[in-house]
Order: sequence, then C-alpha cells, then structure tokens
Amino acid sequence: MNEALLEIRGLSVRFDTLAEPPRPVRALDDVHLKIAPGETLGLVGESGCGKSTLAYSLLRLVPPPGRIVKGEVLWKGQDLLRLSDQAIRHVRGKEIALIFQDPSAALNPVLTIGTHVAEPLQIHRGMGRQEAWQEAVELLEAVGIPDPAVRAKDYPHQMSGGMKQRVSIAMAIACSPDLLIADEPTSALDVTVQAQILELLERLKEELRLAILLVSHDLGVVAQHADRVAVMYAGRIVEEAPVGLIFHDPKHPYTTGLLRSLPGASGSVGSAGKKKLQGIPGTVPDLAALPPGCAFAPRCPLEFDACRRVVPPLLTVSPEHLAACYAYPEIVAAIGEKASRGQ
Repeated sequence: MNEALLEIRGLSVRFDTLAEPPRPVRALDDVHLKIAPGETLGLVGESGCGKSTLAYSLLRLVPPPGRIVKGEVLWKGQDLLRLSDQAIRHVRGKEIALIFQDPSAALNPVLTIGTHVAEPLQIHRGMGRQEAWQEAVELLEAVGIPDPAVRAKDYPHQMSGGMKQRVSIAMAIACSPDLLIADEPTSALDVTVQAQILELLERLKEELRLAILLVSHDLGVVAQHADRVAVMYAGRIVEEAPVGLIFHDPKHPYTTGLLRSLPGASGSVGSAGKKKLQGIPGTVPDLAALPPGCAFAPRCPLEFDACRRVVPPLLTVSPEHLAACYAYPEIVAAIGEKASRGQ
C-alpha cells in the first residue's frame, strides 16, 4: 500500500455506564488501520460492532459518555488526538469531511440549503457571503441538484431524502478535503437513490482524488466500491485485505459467516428447491462483558481451547491479507513469542 494518509494505532474507546460495579462498554479495542491517498477503504460488520464509533473518533466527535482512552490517529504524520480544540476544528470539514448516516438529522431545519453549503466556505476558505453563496450553488449543481440557484433557497423539509444526502455531500466536498468519511451514506434511502448516491461518490472520488472511508453493513455496496476492506467484530478489526481477497478467499470465520448469509450465497436447499440463507449462530456479545480470548469464539465453528484464552492479534496470513484467527500458524507463533517475552 502507498504511504498512509491516515494511520490509526491502537485506538480504544470506552462508554461509561451507571452499572454497579462499573462496566464500561468497550466500543473500540486496540484498532489499527491505514488509509492510503486516493483509495476507498470499506469498513464492514454487524450493527453495534463499532463502525460509526470509529468514524467519529477520527475527528474526536465521540459523544459523552464515550471517551477515547488510548491510541493515535496520525493524519499526515500529526496525531489528531493531541491537537487543541481549535486546531482540530481546522481539520474537520477542511481536510477530513464527514457524511452522516441520516441526512435529515444532519441538516438544520431553520437554515436554507444554500446556507448549509456556504457556511464551510466562509469558515474554512474565508469567502464573503455573496461569493460563498455563488460557490454553494455551483456545488449543488455538481452533486446533481436540479435548478440549484432556486433550490438553494429551499429548506431541508422541502427536499427528498436523496436530495438531502446530495446536499450533505456538497457540504462535505466544499473545501476539497483529502479524506471523506461516509457513515452508512445510503442506509436511509431506497435502492434506486442508493445507486445514484454511490455513483456520485465514485465520480467525485475520481474528479477530486479523494480517499474515502466507506462505513457500511451492506457487503454488496462494499464489493462494488471499495479497494480494500476491513471487517470489524465487537470493536476490533478481525480481517483486512484487498476487496477481491475478502470476497473470494476470506480467512476469518466471521467474514466467512457474513458472506454465507448473503442472498445467493451457497447454502442448503429447502423444500421448495431454494437455497436457505445461512445465518451466523448465536448473538453479538455484550461489549461491557466480552468473553476472554476471541470475542467471536462462542459463535465460531472452528473454536478450540486457545480461542477462549488469548485475544488473537491481527497479523499477515498471506500477502496483503491480515486476519486475527488461531487457524493460522503465523498467529499461533506470534502468541508463543509474546508469551516467552512475558508480554
């Protein structure tokens, strides 16, 4: 991979609870990840696994009672977690932009669409009000808003869900960021509009040379639009590889289970001659009371004694392919080496 634009090292996030005794929720646990300039990294996993928390953590937007307890987020070599509040505000929106999951909740109902898009231009690029408004109209046109000069005067409630998401994208690209974080950008939209939004992001990536972190639970979306994929389970990255390797040669049992649960995947044949979906047995673990060892072990068909004792590290199992599973001798050897050093 090219030199990293963004590098996450050992990022951990906890959410405090009112339980007695205290049982903090381990939303992220020792996450390591890199994003190269111009690439799309797909981040996938079940709901509640920590995908959105990771996205918000990069810009220090984790809401209370959440807190980042350790780690580094290196942006062009600078640790964002150590910046002052004023310094991080210069990064948000200008260098790293975020597209929220729900465009209706992301837009202020009392501000016009044009005002939403013009605001980052005034804050980060120092434009005057009139210049920023004209630029906002051009951005709305670039993301496919019809009659942009007229629609810029509308309010969010006057636009459809798809149009609101286009407005969110216009806001995100207003200052030509290097990284765009798209948190489930199509989950609230119908299938036809989803395709349009994803095609728009793909076009903007090429035109603006963006890197994109595409957060999604939809493996089909990731297969079509990502260059690399990171699979998350219970707050940890359990597999990472180029998109072709993930879908054709998965190494972690959880990834295999996700792929088998897709419609059209190989599975048993029912009485009507149709293939049955193969769900992953068991339930997602409680992040406030994770089992020792591998969090996926209670649901894993390959689980054995070592899985229940020590968390497997994320290590290279083949060229460009990382996995955290004791099925691979490289990982078992690494555990033995750490134990011999007393770590």
